[in-house]
Amino acid sequence: MPIPEDVTGEEIDKDVRQELQSLPKTLAEDVAKNLVMVARLIDEDPEGAYGYSRVALRLASRVAAVREAAGFAAYASQKYGEALAEFRAARRMTGNVDLWPVMADCERGLGRPEKALDMAGAPEVHKLDKAGQVEMRLVAAGARRDMGQLEAAIVTLQSPELASGSVQPWTARLRYAYADALLAVGRESEAREWFAKAVEADRDGSTDASDRLAELDGVEFTDALDESGENDNAKDENGDAKNENGDAKDENGDAKDENGVTGASGDADAAGED
Repeated sequence: MPIPEDVTGEEIDKDVRQELQSLPKTLAEDVAKNLVMVARLIDEDPEGAYGYSRVALRLASRVAAVREAAGFAAYASQKYGEALAEFRAARRMTGNVDLWPVMADCERGLGRPEKALDMAGAPEVHKLDKAGQVEMRLVAAGARRDMGQLEAAIVTLQSPELASGSVQPWTARLRYAYADALLAVGRESEAREWFAKAVEADRDGSTDASDRLAELDGVEFTDALDESGENDNAKDENGDAKNENGDAKDENGDAKDENGVTGASGDADAAGED
């Protein structure tokens, strides 16, 4: 697969670069470039990332970082069985438990939520850092929902991390999952509260919590122009633009409601150990 000229391979993490030092220099460079492409495409073009990961895998299947990258590319492409195999291989090579949550999530993707729950209760979870434990909790809650255990999913997400007022990298996703679980059982008022809290914590837009909140508030977003490119708003006999309710704008151009008051219209889951 073609590699853009601006990709040198030096962009990869230093720990991965160190792993690649076991390879001949030219080969290491080629593998590094393909790994850079995996990282570059995995969010917006998972299938493209998957293609580059397969090239890296053919070149250096004995490198743990390559197996891990191949696993994530397969995971992003919803090839959960393949992702499971790659994550297992990477874990055998390193002995690291960091991949445990995503492996469990792959079990969900394979239609085995019971296996994911078994993994959530395994000793490996206690070896995870805080972020990994939160991720495992999210996976377990998702597995509960897969099994139709909606109330159990809510209880699973209730934790010190959820109650904490501090914002961590996982906070927005945890609050979002909790809000979504509440909404699934009809607790709309509480769901709205937690979607709002998710919005507060979602500094990088990792969820669509703001859209979900707006939906609960009955806010609808419409295009200013119709398909023909013409403005939908009519004009009154004086040529002043009117809003969709037919209300004239004030002299400052601010839309008014029928009372003459100026106003404006205001986001889971899935490979495990045998």
